[in-house]
Amino acid sequence: MKAVVLAAGEGTRLRPLTEDKPKGMVEVDGQPILTHCIDQLVELGADELVVVVGYLKERIIDHYGDEYEGVPITYTHQREQNGLAHALLSVEEHIDDDFMLMLGDNIFHANLEDVVRRQREDRADAAFLVEEVPWEEASRYGVCDTNKYGEITDVIEKPEDPPSNLVMTGFYTFTPEIFHACHLVQPSNRGEYEISEAIDLLIRSGRTIDAIELEGWRIDVGYPEDRDEAEERLQDATNSDQSVSADD
Repeated sequence: MKAVVLAAGEGTRLRPLTEDKPKGMVEVDGQPILTHCIDQLVELGADELVVVVGYLKERIIDHYGDEYEGVPITYTHQREQNGLAHALLSVEEHIDDDFMLMLGDNIFHANLEDVVRRQREDRADAAFLVEEVPWEEASRYGVCDTNKYGEITDVIEKPEDPPSNLVMTGFYTFTPEIFHACHLVQPSNRGEYEISEAIDLLIRSGRTIDAIELEGWRIDVGYPEDRDEAEERLQDATNSDQSVSADD
């Protein structure tokens, strides 16, 4: 299964950390955020990486080259940052089967393999991790409604009055049908082509989208304090793993 990583962002909210590098190259626990993402995708069985670059793209391309641990890398260029659906369309010609999608500014310590496993069961057209957040924070995210079978029935991007506190995270699996939906997306009130709108179009066309509840944690590294929290959590996880190994 191929894996797509969206890493075109400038990361203005992360300044001064992004004054001379793209968001994905900001280091967390000694490694760029993108390295954490790519390591996980390779571990999940990615046989090709397609990385969407934009702001200071040469920093990413020069760092990773044309392969990572034997897995080939293809780069596509999002010239203007007009939303995730817009970024995803830049990889359309490189994808011809089910694929993984990860946002290149997220740090995960979670059950990503459950999402991939669900996609491979061929019972759903897409699957992604969802997370419960405090109600007062839900309006910052793409908010989901689900039915009793755990299928997504509605997705609303940053609603003023959220119908639930279940939100999308930054890891998905899709069939190529998502590209057709992305072509139909219209700019949101923010002027962006939202991935949540593309997913909602899939739902309205009768496609099955499965929600996998997040087990563990993830951090969207949007501000310097998010980077610090992610680093602390990764170090805690490493220390915990070392302690378990010592006990064994």
